[in-house]
This record gives sequence, structure tokens and C-alpha cells, in this order.
Amino acid sequence: MTATLTLWHKHMTMFFRNPEAAFGMLLQPILWVLLFGVGMQAMFSLGEGDGLAIPANVGGDYVGFMLPGIIVFAALSGAISGGATLLDERLRGIVKEYLVAPIPRYSVLLGNALSTVTQGLFQAVVIVLVGVVLGSALNANPLGWLAGLLVIGLYGLGVAGLALTVAAKVNSTMGYHGLIALNLPLLFASNALYPLDAVPAWLAWIARLNPTTYAIDAVRGLMYGIQYDGQMSLWLSLAAVGAFAFLGMALATWAFQGTVERQGGAV
Repeated sequence: MTATLTLWHKHMTMFFRNPEAAFGMLLQPILWVLLFGVGMQAMFSLGEGDGLAIPANVGGDYVGFMLPGIIVFAALSGAISGGATLLDERLRGIVKEYLVAPIPRYSVLLGNALSTVTQGLFQAVVIVLVGVVLGSALNANPLGWLAGLLVIGLYGLGVAGLALTVAAKVNSTMGYHGLIALNLPLLFASNALYPLDAVPAWLAWIARLNPTTYAIDAVRGLMYGIQYDGQMSLWLSLAAVGAFAFLGMALATWAFQGTVERQGGAV
């Protein structure tokens, strides 16, 4: 555990010593809220007969409806970007040095996973604060906030697992960019920007296969108390996010085991 925390501290120190990179990762989700959200808010009129399927109990607040999706998107972006750290250390030979050190091999993977999830959570919290500034009210029960952050952390763990899997397998930064390109497809193929009842059936089915959808609905219910027709049940959402976290880390463990074996060690 000491080695895991040491690696976590090292990576987080690097993250905060590079404010330009942190700001760059935060810029896209903030622009989504400020430009897309506010712009779309002006287009919606939730009167009868307008044909728009934005939930009426959101009170016409489209920014409030989309904000949980952007929060999860920020965690997604942070987790994917954090996985690039393992790739960089692999390519520079630093992972080799970790593997010959007298520490548990698995602590190298855990340290990377923990720092990657932490970076995603940091970005998510910043977006929550942006939403508060814009007037989106959080759930009155603080336990809902904590439960929502736990969901974001589990989702980030699943994404971190996928990111670390790719980082352990590819041999160039260009190869890793293919994973980064999945950010927007995962956002659009979910319920982040629109309820599933408002999209074609084929897109709704794709969204139901996307773990991002379940994380967003859980955050909507827990952190913001939003309920609407077609929303995933809380328990189903929690189960789906938990399964995604387990699958992501299982893949990362398998991929990292291959890295260790190539270096002549063992996890």
C-alpha cells in the first residue's frame, strides 16, 4: 500500500505542477456547459405542444439536465488522459525501474489507477462548482453528493482500467490517441444531452449498452434529485457502473501482467 500511495503522490504532484495540462482538460467540459448548455437553454420552451421531450420536472433548466452528463464526461476525460502517464513511463523505461524495485508489482498498476481516478474526480468536482455558480441546485441531502462522487469514482475506475489496458499494450502515443477519440462518441451515445425517450430507438439501444448512461442517471438522481420518465433505476445504474469498474480493472490487470512478463517479472 505504501508503494501505491507513493506512486499516486508522484503522479498527482506531476499533475498539479502542470496547470496548463489540467486547464486544457477542464476547458472542453466547461465550454460544453457555458456555450452548448446555455445556448440550448435559450432554444427550449417547455410549453404544451412544443414536442420537446426535456423532462418537465427539470423546470425548463436544460443546463441542470445536462450538467450531470458533463460531470461524468469530465471524469471520463480525466481518466483517459491519466492513462497516458503509464504509457509515457513505459516508453521511457521507468516502468522497468519500478519492476526491479522491492515493491509489489501490482502496486504499480494500483498507483496509476488511483491517480487516474483522482484526476477524473478533480475535474468532475470543478464542473460541479461551475454548475453551482450557474445556479444548478444540488440535492439537499449531502449524502447524495457523496454517493454521487462514489459513482463517478467507480465509473472513472472502469475508464481508468480501459485506459491502462491500452497504455500497457500500445507502443506509441499515436496508438493511444485512438482511445482519446472515444470521448465524444461516448458522450453523444448516452443520455448526457437528451433523454432516451427523445431519440430514435436504435440510438436509445446503443445508449443502454453504454456504461456512461448509467453513471449519468445515477448522478442525476443522487446529486441533483432529478427524476424523469425513462430514467434508469438507481439500483440498475449502480450495478452497471460497479460491473464496468470490475471489468475495466480486470482487463488492466491482464494487460499489466503481460507487461510484467515481458520484463521477466511477476505480479
